[in-house]
Amino acid sequence: MLDKEKARQSFGRAAPLYDETAVLQLEIGQRMLERLDYVRIEPRVILDIGCGTGALTGALMRRYPKAEVVALDFALPMLQRTRQRGRWLRRPRCLCADLDALPLADQSVDLVFANAALQWSARPADAFADIARVLRPGGLCMFSSFGPDTLHELRAAWAEVDPGDHVHHFIDMHDYGDMLMAAGLADPVMDVDRMTLTYGDAMQLMREIKLIGAGNASSQRERGLMGRSKIARVCAAYERFRGSDGRLPVTYEVVHGHAWGPMQRHVGGETRVAIDVLRPRR
Repeated sequence: MLDKEKARQSFGRAAPLYDETAVLQLEIGQRMLERLDYVRIEPRVILDIGCGTGALTGALMRRYPKAEVVALDFALPMLQRTRQRGRWLRRPRCLCADLDALPLADQSVDLVFANAALQWSARPADAFADIARVLRPGGLCMFSSFGPDTLHELRAAWAEVDPGDHVHHFIDMHDYGDMLMAAGLADPVMDVDRMTLTYGDAMQLMREIKLIGAGNASSQRERGLMGRSKIARVCAAYERFRGSDGRLPVTYEVVHGHAWGPMQRHVGGETRVAIDVLRPRR
């Protein structure tokens, strides 16, 4: 039910101002990077899914100076900015592709890093299966996304105006965990952060969502321009959430997850184990 072309165009238009406006997404990405401090991994190949303008791609290159970093995004204008990251002799390899169809070889990646990207998958269960396919045995998949409580105030305000599909649908943390298990990824760990931003008015929030390209891309959304009177009614409905500080709260349920590439793979009735796993350790 996701209109991928609509989402791709929206993010392409958002590229010039993305770093200035996507403050929340960059903060979540920084927290993901901090989680890597507790993981013992020396990746040779890193895949940054949904890299955007490459702010975190550059951070991954600095953290793992010996690794080859592949930056993947479906919006070409985002990748054009990512190409400028790094140094002249060491730039990320940029790949314009869809996270639902990774154009990478089996067992070719040691670390998959996907910050605030998987909510734009049309088939998230298949996306995790593809991530499991490209991960080497013992490789790490680390991701963040948003849970169903995200933007619940805006969703409630719209529901008072009309029953249409106006706010993006998000997946529950437990469903993500089930998808990791079904994909064959090992030792999945899930947790949630709850973050609240505040705005002076609801129009400011809706403008910001549009500026970063994260507007509703449901194929069931209402098409055409939205009338001013309807927008005004949504803003009025949002007013019931205004706090004692005079600000309007916006809730984000941030889902974090990680899992490991399986040491064993079942292919055609056979159990295959990577030769690195069989080498005796001294």
